[in-house]
Amino acid sequence: MNPSLTPRRRLLAPLLAALAMFGPFSIDTIFPAFPAIEAELRTSPFAMQQTISVYMIAYALMSLLHGPFSDALGRRRVILAGVAVFVLASIGCALSGTIEVLLAFRALQGMSAGAGLIVGRAIIRDCFDGIEAQRLMSTVSMIFGVAPAVAPIVGGWVVAFARWPMIFWMLSAFALALWFACLALLPETHPPEHRLALSVNELGKTYRMILRDRAFLPLALAGSLNFNALWVYISSAPAVVLNLLKLDSQQFAWLFVPAISGMMIGAFVSGRLAGRLNAAATVRLGYVIMLGAAVLNVFVAVMLPEPRVPWSVLPIGLNAIGIGINFPTLTLLLLDRFPRHRGAVASVQAFVSLVISAVMAGAISPLLSGSMLALAIGALASTAIGFGTWRMYRAIEGREMQLAAAAARQ
Repeated sequence: MNPSLTPRRRLLAPLLAALAMFGPFSIDTIFPAFPAIEAELRTSPFAMQQTISVYMIAYALMSLLHGPFSDALGRRRVILAGVAVFVLASIGCALSGTIEVLLAFRALQGMSAGAGLIVGRAIIRDCFDGIEAQRLMSTVSMIFGVAPAVAPIVGGWVVAFARWPMIFWMLSAFALALWFACLALLPETHPPEHRLALSVNELGKTYRMILRDRAFLPLALAGSLNFNALWVYISSAPAVVLNLLKLDSQQFAWLFVPAISGMMIGAFVSGRLAGRLNAAATVRLGYVIMLGAAVLNVFVAVMLPEPRVPWSVLPIGLNAIGIGINFPTLTLLLLDRFPRHRGAVASVQAFVSLVISAVMAGAISPLLSGSMLALAIGALASTAIGFGTWRMYRAIEGREMQLAAAAARQ
């Protein structure tokens, strides 16, 4: 732990959570505006779905650079630059007159939005170790969870009283306020003497080292696939809320509040378990909850051919509790495998997760969003495969421990 930063922990948690929030906020806020944007820009539902996938793909590609840039240039500088670009991109979205222009600025939003989330994870690990790191990661996750719950509600009320560009003007104002907060309050946690050279060759070496680590991909996939059991519903939110549940644009809370409340409860539980359960036991508890909730979700979908609230959304919230318990622990396990390259590890982790999420939003969700049963089966499959990759990691970890013990005896 960096002792000089300990008094700033209370400031770091809300600030890092806010930095992580504006990325998902910019995804979820526009869901209630889909019909209005589609009508005004004279485009199709498929093209509107691409406002999510284009954002996610750009986010994923740029995420490969946010972390290494912060390893070489410092955390604070990269975050300030990313937030500034996001402000300009949001203004561009607000002024868009065609779907093509909107998609271009959505891509620019995605390229910049990941700086706060990705570099923020490295900041946590720069400042804190062990139990303290897990507690702060859980606190940030808990605060961060407010964004996806509040965002579609805010978007719904904005659309009710103003035109859809007001959503992007609000995003730009929020990001600008956050930029000034970072300028005043965000410390530099990665001093010059710890920085790495920034070059294409060094970047390639770092990524090869990370990807050659046998435990990296199973851990990264476990976290990503867990979340995508929830993301399949979030990315299908307009279809789920408006078509399947037959609610209106001011009632997105029926889907988002249970889902995000579950993640917040899980993150809170994860923080409370720090120091009481080891990493393996914490993740095992998360999977018991997730797999049980996923099976219950399929059962409810079968029993209710006509989906209705609250029964059709409660298993989604229960599944989210398990996701919230597991995510901080899985992230710290990844970061701790590469202490000198935390920014790069956070970047590659985000890239893997975002590519999977982009494929889910752009290709899989449209295929599943016609029925709650198809969505429930998709969520169960994602959770089950994630559990399988976690078991792969545990087998690799066991072999590593045996080799280390044998080497110590020699």
